[in-house]
Amino acid sequence: MKILIGTNNAHKAQEIRDMLPEHEIVRPKDIGLDLDVDENGKTFEENALIKARAFAKASGIVTLADDSGLEVDCLNGEPGIYSARYCPKPGADDADRRQYLLQNIRACGAERPWHARFVCEIAVVFPGEHRTILSRGTCEGEIIPEERGHSGFGYDPIFYKPDKGMTLAEMTEEEKNAISHRGNAVKKIAPLLAEVEANEE
Repeated sequence: MKILIGTNNAHKAQEIRDMLPEHEIVRPKDIGLDLDVDENGKTFEENALIKARAFAKASGIVTLADDSGLEVDCLNGEPGIYSARYCPKPGADDADRRQYLLQNIRACGAERPWHARFVCEIAVVFPGEHRTILSRGTCEGEIIPEERGHSGFGYDPIFYKPDKGMTLAEMTEEEKNAISHRGNAVKKIAPLLAEVEANEE
């Protein structure tokens, strides 16, 4: 099945390609689609649906979109759906967001371990049909004050998995995909996509 990913984020697209090797995964830029979607939902699920519906309508291709983020318990679930735009610094990059997060955690005076989880909500929308598949995945861990590892992206270098003894940024792609929030959400999606494909044959 040809599936459009509702993002041009190369890291996300590659993760999904690795987890759904039986499907042809394309990004909007691969098909010449330039679409700016206003993610104005209040939850991960709402934002995933907003993106998937918009890209499916514009492309006519089955679309998979996700909204994901980090929830830190001592920050009452922040940054949550604002994880990618959490830092107020203009032009902030991933490193800026990590430092801003650590600054806020230290300011609240919380004792370690700083419990946190990554959350991923995936929506798959089939154009021209009233059919939607939803899937949610989580990955529990802790935030640590020092960066470790050079793989991954976003908050991965400070997200520590005690049961693995590593941050997500210290894992190989295979190790991370096996336990990540996105990996857990995609695992639930895969058999549902296979079922749809089988019914269409």
